[in-house]
Amino acid sequence: MTFENLGLSADLLATVAREGYTEPTPVQSAAIPLILAGRDVLAAAPTGTGKTAAFVLPILENLRHHANVGFSPARHPVRVLVLTPTRELAVQVAESVKTYNHGSQLRSMVVYGGTRIEPEVKKLWSGVEILVATPGRLLDHVGQRSVNLSQVEILVLDEADRMLDMGFIPDVRKIIGFIPAKRQTLLFSATFSDEVRRLAGEFLDNPETVQVAARNSIADNLTQVLYPVDQERKADLLLHLIQRDNMDQVLVFTRSKIGASRLAAYLDRRGVSTTAIHGDRTQAERTRALEAFRGRWVKVLVATDVASRGLDIEDLPYVVNYELPGEPQDYIHRIGRTGRAGASGTAISLVSPDEVEELRAVQRLLRKAIPCEVVEEFLPDPDREPSPPRRFDAHSRGRGNAGGRRFSQAGPAYAASGR
Repeated sequence: MTFENLGLSADLLATVAREGYTEPTPVQSAAIPLILAGRDVLAAAPTGTGKTAAFVLPILENLRHHANVGFSPARHPVRVLVLTPTRELAVQVAESVKTYNHGSQLRSMVVYGGTRIEPEVKKLWSGVEILVATPGRLLDHVGQRSVNLSQVEILVLDEADRMLDMGFIPDVRKIIGFIPAKRQTLLFSATFSDEVRRLAGEFLDNPETVQVAARNSIADNLTQVLYPVDQERKADLLLHLIQRDNMDQVLVFTRSKIGASRLAAYLDRRGVSTTAIHGDRTQAERTRALEAFRGRWVKVLVATDVASRGLDIEDLPYVVNYELPGEPQDYIHRIGRTGRAGASGTAISLVSPDEVEELRAVQRLLRKAIPCEVVEEFLPDPDREPSPPRRFDAHSRGRGNAGGRRFSQAGPAYAASGR
């Protein structure tokens, strides 16, 4: 299968070739013809398999007849609306639209919170056909009447499980109330729970389902490993692993914003160049942190789950779960930041005795155990009294000996392979 077989026009094929892509991924091969045909699509595919291009390319193809050089904003109404759960993902999608839309008269832009709204208003008033947005900021524009959604022809919910399953449902429903009932709707994500699939039935009309891999699967070229360690010693173990394995680019996930900031400061003080990204940082600070990490000016980026969706860092070698996520699906999105587009990657989880239930939930979702390795000096001691948590640790739960026993009794999933 080649891109030429998918029904794309010559200019889009030239753009794809210029970007260095020769063969479509499975999700692209399955979804692009359906979208070109105007069908509603519910698509699930592992992170890093080209989902964004799978909807951007056919959308641009279907909008070709709307391209014009007219000056009037009325000639450039919003025809495509892409909703994303995070600012980072919104920016990534908007960049993909800009890349593949090269040379076209179709206008596109992105709107998201954390920045001044006035420049967005000015650009919206000039007219835009493709709008990428986070729900809250889009509703701000609707309230200010700086955007008109009455001519939307295509609605895309990117990372739809997060959009629908993590508190976005009211905002999504409000937004859908402003767009025509007769439209094409596309839902893309790496994971879809049964509940989310049922909820998605509200928004799609007789959809085609694209499932290019087992549900909740991960890329074959991604290596997973867990290290048992007491909560208060995680930072020391992480520092040890970075130094021992000479890790040169590491994305670390924590549960809390304060935990991310404190861990970043801890590593930085010990000679490992580190920055942090989370919801309390301004958009300019988040952008600078991402640019520094992408450019390898810093070695480690510590992030909350705001970064688990939408971060596309080429050839990222390591992802570390400093703390396991509360929702097991988020584990898949976190580790999906590495092992993308055929590259190899390693996903490391630092698991304390009081995270056994979270680990079991992740392994039930994966339907397999995560291989365990040990660093002897950091093994949890079931008989030791819990140490006071470090200042940067916002999640030490102090279960002490009981936690140690729970971890040691967790079963074959924790059998260490050793080094």
